[in-house]
Amino acid sequence: MLISDHLLLNYKRCNRRTFLEVFGNQSDRDLEKDFLVKLKRENQTHIRNVIESQSLEPIQPQASRRDWQLNAMQTFELMQQGVDCIIRGTLQVDFAQWRSHAGENIFTSEMFAKQASFLEQITFTAAPSLLIKQARKSIFGDWEYIPVNIKLGRKPKPEYKLISAFHAQILAIVQNKLPERSRLILKEHNAHHINLTHWLFKMQETVAECLYMLANKNEPEVFISRQRCSLCSWYGFCHQVAKSSQHLSLIPGVTPKRYEYLQALGIDTVETLVDVPQDILAEAIGFDTARQLKQQVQAIQTDRPTIRSNFDLINTQPIPSGAIELYFDIEAEPERQTDYLLGVLLVDRYNNTEKFHAFLAEKIEDEGKIWQEFLDFIALYPDAPIFHYSEYEADTIKRLAKLYDTPREQKKEVLSRLVDLHFWVTQAVIFPVESYSLKAIANWMGFYWRETSGSGDQSVCWYDQWLATQDRTLLELILSYNEDDCRATRHLKDWLLDFMEYQRNQLVVNCS
Repeated sequence: MLISDHLLLNYKRCNRRTFLEVFGNQSDRDLEKDFLVKLKRENQTHIRNVIESQSLEPIQPQASRRDWQLNAMQTFELMQQGVDCIIRGTLQVDFAQWRSHAGENIFTSEMFAKQASFLEQITFTAAPSLLIKQARKSIFGDWEYIPVNIKLGRKPKPEYKLISAFHAQILAIVQNKLPERSRLILKEHNAHHINLTHWLFKMQETVAECLYMLANKNEPEVFISRQRCSLCSWYGFCHQVAKSSQHLSLIPGVTPKRYEYLQALGIDTVETLVDVPQDILAEAIGFDTARQLKQQVQAIQTDRPTIRSNFDLINTQPIPSGAIELYFDIEAEPERQTDYLLGVLLVDRYNNTEKFHAFLAEKIEDEGKIWQEFLDFIALYPDAPIFHYSEYEADTIKRLAKLYDTPREQKKEVLSRLVDLHFWVTQAVIFPVESYSLKAIANWMGFYWRETSGSGDQSVCWYDQWLATQDRTLLELILSYNEDDCRATRHLKDWLLDFMEYQRNQLVVNCS
């Protein structure tokens, strides 16, 4: 069995994913998302840019990394030759080598005795972005190699540091000398040197935990975390497992840490969460959270929304409305830091008409142009509130105003007209949904997007493909998806206004 740096990285992020990659039925996996393919392609471009910026001339093994054994042999030969820089190489060691160099104190005699046959079949492989020659003695002569890990991230995340330590450990075994350092190069080409004294030990513990799980086939419990799980190819399978068992992670507000608190109270199902008294629940997670979780479960079980118990329905001003209303949504390309579509649905309630207006940058350099067109358009309707869903629109207006020297008063005027419906939802209403995304809520209301494969990530992929191919069908997909985002926002606003008005009237009647 191969224990690769990729498998270990997945373990650090989600141990269940590692288990499924080793023991799962591969037919249960989702197709790889276009956005993930895009990220991989951009990471390779980033590596090439780093190499060019540092004037490196790397040599690569002839064999592909898919033929890892031959690639590892050729990598070792290049190291013996003393080439200055190696790219797309592979390092490999067997379990006996790993245990003698890294894990004598971590692999207990009991664990080794019970799982010896399994462990002896383990091979560790590492695929650092680069191996760079340094003047320092090793088994090769008066030189050694240090590993360099190049990632697109902006911050040196713990999992990146752990993998850098993994590369250093395997390289130490291969060249019989712990490298002087292990480097991590991130998005802005900023280099970080890993504290191997600290991270080697943490990495060795993680490897031992991972091997113990795999050796004993201890399948980790499913836990759905939308931000963490969204790009995973096992998401669909895990979601089905969670759905069939009514797992608590499907309830909004149940974070991993809160789930630990709930488990400590013996609460591991929806039924036990319903039955536990609220005051006992409040002792573990706080009164407001306990009350909202109770409401959330009730809403899901009855498929009925409700006003949040801590929301002052009587004294809070209603959601703004106007004869003319604007519904605003943005499509952005994070890698290029470009907002390429500013979509606005104009709703004229007096004349009962609506029209979608798209300010689209067909070229990256058109961002400033569409920003000014957007400002000119909304200036035609100075009294119209601008509805959106999430803080991103406000943050983008601030960014674009600064980037393109928009007058301060004009920026303030636009920001003052924004109405964030996500804020209203999370402050006022409990919905019977698993997620408080616009799509989840609008789908529950009966609104559906025309592009069934559409998403923010997919829109980015369509835009990248448009830039490469100039196929206008891709622009039509982007516009359709963005228009439906605006229409879903309008649908939500109308629903919220009606629902909250009805609930307010009911409350007044019950109090009189």
